[in-house]
Amino acid sequence: MKSILWFALGVAAGFVAAHQLNQTKQGREFFSSIDAKARAFGKAIAEGYHERDAELRAQGDSATAS
Repeated sequence: MKSILWFALGVAAGFVAAHQLNQTKQGREFFSSIDAKARAFGKAIAEGYHERDAELRAQGDSATAS
């Protein structure tokens, strides 16, 4: 139970710190940079998934046609 309390306090402190940091120009730039990188990463993951899905579907279609 004690560890859950410490975890919750850590999360709350992180949110407070992030909120305070976001009030500054450098903080907003930092979070914008992180957001852009996370979006690019997510887009790369989605593109890779769709490419692999298309490959597997093509293999499945050729296997059933044979």
